[in-house]
Amino acid sequence: MIYIFTVIILFLLAGIAEIGGGYLIWLWLREGKPYYWGIAGGISLALYGIIATFQSFPSFGRVYAAYGGVFVILSVLWGWGIDKKTPDLYDWIGASICIIGVSVMLFAPRQ
Repeated sequence: MIYIFTVIILFLLAGIAEIGGGYLIWLWLREGKPYYWGIAGGISLALYGIIATFQSFPSFGRVYAAYGGVFVILSVLWGWGIDKKTPDLYDWIGASICIIGVSVMLFAPRQ
């Protein structure tokens, strides 16, 4: 159980670092925020890359593919909470499909 909790926490931290970093750069370049917002975004994106390496899965590809599904879900939630864009039914269906895919990839029994 602690293993699954650690996996989830690491994916959440990586997602917040990546989406938050991208968002700060977006605000800097698209909405005229000061340059240091872009620098903070770049630092956050670098932290995302570091956080992901703490996953215990042996395969880079599997970790990043699974993380992609988590990223989709977190992006929908970010848009809802930060951008105030309420997800519609199809956003939730797509996010659900992603989480099912992530679960299959990470937790399927393998030899």
